[in-house]
Amino acid sequence: MPGMAVKGTRDTRPRSSSDERREQVIEAAVKEFAANGFHATSTAAIAKRAGISQPYIYALFPNKRELFLAVDRHVVDRIRRAFLESVRGLTTPEERLEAMGHAYIELLADRDEIRFQMQAHAAAGDPDLGEPVRRDFMGLWEDVKRMSGASDEEVVGFMAKGMLLNVAASLELPDDFLPPRAKGRT
Repeated sequence: MPGMAVKGTRDTRPRSSSDERREQVIEAAVKEFAANGFHATSTAAIAKRAGISQPYIYALFPNKRELFLAVDRHVVDRIRRAFLESVRGLTTPEERLEAMGHAYIELLADRDEIRFQMQAHAAAGDPDLGEPVRRDFMGLWEDVKRMSGASDEEVVGFMAKGMLLNVAASLELPDDFLPPRAKGRT
């Protein structure tokens, strides 16, 4: 079996650190939660996809809720990093919002992360998930406002367009449905 040493030999392959395993579990969880939502996803399915034992998930995360919230933070942080990188050297709010929009279009290629976002927003109706998911979303909203220097109205328009793009990407709508700047997104 992969990763196991043959008796009498020493396995010299490097072992994954717990941080690497944690990222591996998060990536597997993105796919499972995206496909099935919070309540219908089992940690057994995530473990199988990650190629680890189910108990190991609980060594990394105290429970499924904390894993789901870690995935939410992972997805939001990835968006935040893309936005931050995209605005470097730009000076006007218009340039910054446009650059962040282009960065987001690049992120749309990962349909699992987009679908996960949709699942996270839907899961916000769960009392155990609602406040942390809302907090992550509002934090991203504030970051867009701060990074861009745009007005409240401009940020609303930017975020609304992003939500439309999420729906279009999730539904795999044809490019001709999208606004001109979003065509050819994948």
